[in-house]
Amino acid sequence: MKKEPIYVAFSTQKGGAGKTTLTALVASYLHYERNYKVAIIDCDFPQLSIYNMRERDLAMALEDEFYRGMAYELFSRLTGKAYPVVRSNTDAAITDAEKAVEESTTGFDIIFFDLPGTMNNRGLIHTLAHMDYIIAPIAASRVVMESTLDYLISVRDNIVATGKTNIKAMYLLWNLVDGREKSELYEVYEAVIKELDFPLLKTFLPNAVRFRREQNIEHKPLFLSTLFPPDKSLLKGSNIDTLTDELLKVFNMSGHE
Repeated sequence: MKKEPIYVAFSTQKGGAGKTTLTALVASYLHYERNYKVAIIDCDFPQLSIYNMRERDLAMALEDEFYRGMAYELFSRLTGKAYPVVRSNTDAAITDAEKAVEESTTGFDIIFFDLPGTMNNRGLIHTLAHMDYIIAPIAASRVVMESTLDYLISVRDNIVATGKTNIKAMYLLWNLVDGREKSELYEVYEAVIKELDFPLLKTFLPNAVRFRREQNIEHKPLFLSTLFPPDKSLLKGSNIDTLTDELLKVFNMSGHE
């Protein structure tokens, strides 16, 4: 009998906060480096950024000898294939996730959902209610902070408070942090977060060009891909590995081999 996967969404209503990039990076790191079975349900319609990224990744892996060789090497040593990226929408997301589990021979440990940020969407509310964990990326900007906190308050008051939800916890995550360390400004924002009683992950992610480095014709080390893990030379200092370890503890999955 297949075990029930954990449903996770990096979710916010603020565009440009990094939720799509984080979804792809964490999913790829977990699957290709840590041997977790994952899937992504892309229901951020009509952008479908991760689904379209997978299409680009596949096309280049088939056409480019360098990436074709990388794929052959990777999938020769992996116990599985590339994780599925399912094109969906908020009305069908949960049904599509259940179908993916049913059609899989092994099941999944985690299914990630890439969601739109518009709360006046009945499908989104339905899908959010089925999440086990919501991770909201934030940046040290008043606009981003207010938008994200309003979003989480709305989820807490209109979904969690009803008791008709699977949500176990919602966490905030510092993203796009300038420099190697957080400044005093972050302490001010963290005091507000604490007052609102939202937990904050310890890991923070730097604002770095590497987070946007996809497969390329120059064959430079890549970081963001649905077919490959982040290059080890770029992983150091990115905190993606640290974030993933922290998330696994939050999900009570850190003992996985």
